[in-house]
Amino acid sequence: MQSIKKRLVGSYLLVILLTVIIMDTLLLLGIRQYYYDNVKDMLEKQAEVAGSFYECYLSYQDLEGEAGALLKSYSSTTAAQVQIINAGGMVLADSQGAQAAGKLPFDDMQRALAGESGHWQGNLPITGEPAMSVAYPLKSNGEVVGAVRFITSLAGIHGVIRNAALILIAVGLLVVLLVTTVSVLLSATITGPVERITRVAEEMAAGRFSARAIKKYDDEVGKLADTLNYMAEEIVRYDQLKNQFIASISHELRTPLTSIKGWAVTLRTGGVKNMDDINDGLNIIERESDRLTLLVDELLDFSRLSAGKITLQLDTVHLQELLDSIVKQLNPRARRQRICLVCETTKDLPVIKADPNRLKQVVINLLDNALKFTPPGGTVKISAQAEEEQVQIKIADTGNGIPHAELPKVKQKFYKGTSSAGSGIGLSICDEIVRLHRGQLFIDSVPEQGTEVRVILPI
Repeated sequence: MQSIKKRLVGSYLLVILLTVIIMDTLLLLGIRQYYYDNVKDMLEKQAEVAGSFYECYLSYQDLEGEAGALLKSYSSTTAAQVQIINAGGMVLADSQGAQAAGKLPFDDMQRALAGESGHWQGNLPITGEPAMSVAYPLKSNGEVVGAVRFITSLAGIHGVIRNAALILIAVGLLVVLLVTTVSVLLSATITGPVERITRVAEEMAAGRFSARAIKKYDDEVGKLADTLNYMAEEIVRYDQLKNQFIASISHELRTPLTSIKGWAVTLRTGGVKNMDDINDGLNIIERESDRLTLLVDELLDFSRLSAGKITLQLDTVHLQELLDSIVKQLNPRARRQRICLVCETTKDLPVIKADPNRLKQVVINLLDNALKFTPPGGTVKISAQAEEEQVQIKIADTGNGIPHAELPKVKQKFYKGTSSAGSGIGLSICDEIVRLHRGQLFIDSVPEQGTEVRVILPI
């Protein structure tokens, strides 16, 4: 596996190498072109001056007869090699004393004899030395009678370019070295925290959730450390809630089982002779059995919801009829607790598409909580009304209320508040069922004044 550090350093190094190579190449080409243009301009000016001088003052004289004097005049003002060439392309005079047999095969000379300024660059045939030349026509009465040619060596310029190339290469290598060092240090600031976070994650994977990632920089890696720490805290919290849930469920199961077993043993042994006591015992067994059944149903629902295996059986639901039947079902209990259970709905409640059994489960669970935490003499009111494309079911009580610190957590799985009783999964199941209906469940509460739960469903 290639580490992030190697990839970072490699990418930085590749970018800087390409940049240095491109910049050095462009600089060298620029330097070379600069020197070549200067030499060419200098030779062109000298050749133009020489041609103009000849045309103005010496054009009446014979070129071949005056070639030596003309050469002496031209070469005295320049360090370049000067050649005087006749109209046939033969060298009449050369400042370096060289003689050429036949016609010279240089483009600049051919263009000059054709009446235009010519330029040539290449290696000299005899020495192989790099050189540049400019030829200019010599005219008499408007006719080309010959040409003057200025030649200079480029060896010195090549030496300057070579030295510049060595300097640029040295600077480039230094830049690459510096960038490599900086990239190694910079990548260490990235990969170091990542490696530490990885080690912490491995500890958490091994079950040591007390481990925490250290946040060194306030960047993406620092945010990752915060997220990992938050995840560990949530896992620990959920683990604690799970343990509390298991302990609570164990207690919830043990209490009715103890009652059922106690009365079953008592009735089997014939310890109760009075028929009223026998009926009381049987009633207790029946109630505790119903309580166990309800608890097991909640656990099964929770398991199915967590696994995503619950599917809604959608049907047409007359909301008014559903709420009325639920209120009739719970009215006896409300009267026993001396609580006023009120149902207030508008007459134009719409028909909705929902799972009637699951929706009934939600409303009964919410009313059960309201009745459970409302003291005698209190009121529990259920109401419903249509609002645009949705319907709102509201359950309000005048009970003890929920502390503000606990309110954001009451719908979480396994959460049980300081004053709650039961399994701690009822509201979680209700919230999941409402979500399956593409609805929302909201809880508002004021301690010692009461709680209001709103279920909003699409029509």
